[in-house]
Amino acid sequence: MSVRVVLVDDQPLVRAGVAALLEGAPGVEIVGEAADGRAGLSIVRQVVPDVVLMDLRMPVLDGLEATRGIVADPALASVEVVVLTTFDGDEEVLEAIRAGASGYLLKDFQPHELRTAIATVAAGGSLLAPDVARRLLRRLADEPVPRPRDPRIESLTGREREVLRHVGLGETNEEIARSLHLSPATARTYVSRLLARLDARDRSRLVILAYEHGIVRVGEGGG
Repeated sequence: MSVRVVLVDDQPLVRAGVAALLEGAPGVEIVGEAADGRAGLSIVRQVVPDVVLMDLRMPVLDGLEATRGIVADPALASVEVVVLTTFDGDEEVLEAIRAGASGYLLKDFQPHELRTAIATVAAGGSLLAPDVARRLLRRLADEPVPRPRDPRIESLTGREREVLRHVGLGETNEEIARSLHLSPATARTYVSRLLARLDARDRSRLVILAYEHGIVRVGEGGG
């Protein structure tokens, strides 16, 4: 079964280039295109794709607001967003993650990176690599933002907080299992439970939550 993709970018050449890359990829089907965020949101609501490739800076409605619109719509709960952009600043990455994007890919990507990105998020994964996560933690440490008390965080058990800390350090489920002497299946269960309890769409949001609530502190993990 093919992964259904919508392209949203205000540059026709970019859309044509991405489409050309994906047309020859097995298991990928382009089901819509749009030149701005508002039109993109409309198409996504019509066709309900598996993945949206979203530019950030566009006229009418930018990619961040369009992503927020997708995430806020219960009818689009199965749709994952990958941001495609020329901007790699920490603020852009952080805002895209907070808006609900499951991935962040620069437009100088290699063809195989794009195909891997689509397959990863379609399978429920995240494209926030550990080194990017550590960079964002440093950014947040430099400009800490006070967070109100979150009863969901406070209600976590000691073991759940430990698992969240290791997710925040960028560890895979297998690494978490080794660190906490759990079976891989148990580690996966804990991560899935955290995603549900903290209303997080993917591990990227868990990383941010872990830092913002002091469960992970800058400098941990040797990064």
